[in-house]
Amino acid sequence: MSEGTAEFIVAGISEPCQTWYKIFGDLNATAIPLIILHGGPGACHDYLLPLTDLAASRPIVFYDQIGNGRSTHLPDKAGDEAFWSIDLFKNELNNLLSHLDLRERQVDVYGHSWGGMLAVEWAATSNASHLRRLVLSNSLASMDAWQDGISALREKLPQDVQKVLDHAEETGIFDTPEYAAAIDVFYKRHLSLSRPWPAKEVQAALDWFEKDPTTYGTMYGPSELYVSGSLRDWTSIPLLEKIKVPTLLINGVEDEAQDVAMQPFFDLIQKVKWVTLDHAAHLSHVDRREKYMKLLDSFLGS
Repeated sequence: MSEGTAEFIVAGISEPCQTWYKIFGDLNATAIPLIILHGGPGACHDYLLPLTDLAASRPIVFYDQIGNGRSTHLPDKAGDEAFWSIDLFKNELNNLLSHLDLRERQVDVYGHSWGGMLAVEWAATSNASHLRRLVLSNSLASMDAWQDGISALREKLPQDVQKVLDHAEETGIFDTPEYAAAIDVFYKRHLSLSRPWPAKEVQAALDWFEKDPTTYGTMYGPSELYVSGSLRDWTSIPLLEKIKVPTLLINGVEDEAQDVAMQPFFDLIQKVKWVTLDHAAHLSHVDRREKYMKLLDSFLGS
């Protein structure tokens, strides 16, 4: 295991930024590396560390995306939708791959949730010519489809919880104990089914959001149930036919990434397999860890 930082030059930032990364296994080995794109934006890599179960067969590269975790934080850019663009994160990924001498070598890429959105955007570019396999886990092909799924789940919440959510959206006041409690009800149903609640992976992600909400607040919004940030109109649908590599889709039956959010991936990516895990929500890798890892290992090893 090794870790380090990659210097990342960003337009409009006077000093070079730093992308922190950690590698499990040996990048000098012949096995194809797996690059992990975390969700959020801003959840950081920690909640995906169960994926180290796969490290016996391949090197795995985790990193914290800019603005978060152990990478450079830029709280002065909070609310700057033009700055926090998908291009910024695609450039960061290319920069990291260059730093690790992986631009000319086959790689596999795994994206979870927002990380899947980023992975799709990157995989559709010429910079991904060395991509061998793609995993889109608990992700979404468009924000419209995502919100369709979220709305259906929301309608199944207790009436008193729905009232609290509605009131917050009507008033624009989200920072209340009542709203936090209502979101917690949703999370226990659709973020993770692992008990006791919260699993350490859940807590790790939530802790990072609280420490620095810059990217999540700017790009997504005040909570999973209210999309007001720069990703509000995002769609990957025009890009999907450009993805030619074998692609694995994973979600959970109780996932906030409902089937409707994943369906365009299945319809439009040429070489695709889709598995929906029962007894699992958005963090399927936590809820059904053993089955999930066997699924990934089989796909990546084939």
